Amino acid sequence: MAGHGHSCGSEGEHEPAERGLEFGLYRRIDLEKLQCLNESRDGDGKLVFKPWDRRKERDQYVESDSDEELLFNIPFTGSVKLKGIIISGENDDSHPAEIRLYKNIPQMSFDDTGREPEQAFRLNRDPLAELEYPTKIARFTNVHHLSIHVSKNFGAENTRIYFIGLRGEYTEAHRHEVTICNYEATANPADHKVDSIFPQTNFIS
Repeated sequence: MAGHGHSCGSEGEHEPAERGLEFGLYRRIDLEKLQCLNESRDGDGKLVFKPWDRRKERDQYVESDSDEELLFNIPFTGSVKLKGIIISGENDDSHPAEIRLYKNIPQMSFDDTGREPEQAFRLNRDPLAELEYPTKIARFTNVHHLSIHVSKNFGAENTRIYFIGLRGEYTEAHRHEVTICNYEATANPADHKVDSIFPQTNFIS
């Protein structure tokens, strides 16, 4: 009996480690530029994007301010193929009940939320961060910027979120474009130097 319990423990430890890797997109977020609109305390929106093994922690969270809505503008440091999302809140009416996902609309505001989202989900209460909502992957390839609109909760005045997990694949941004720009910026002075060198070719003959 004790051996069986040990076996279960090993499997339990193994599964989150694998899922932790799958939900590693939080490391690909440009946190300096991340925005959360209608957060009650400045900067709290960034705190809910955290490692898988901290998904059940309750010391950091974001709460909405004037009503139940929240809007996260999430820029990535490269290109993302988003495959799934987990959102965990309190086990009460402040838990998000509906989210709408938009891609590649930087600086999105609540005025923009009337447009058609790439995908919308009705959520269940999920205080333990166990429920994943799979995306329509074809709509979420080549994502440089993701916006998550929490449009309603289960009836409370304010919404509280403890954890947002993003699952998917990441491709690093191409840096050679920057190199090309730098080269072109120094190209003109180089041309002048080449012109001044041309007369010296006579020395060879």
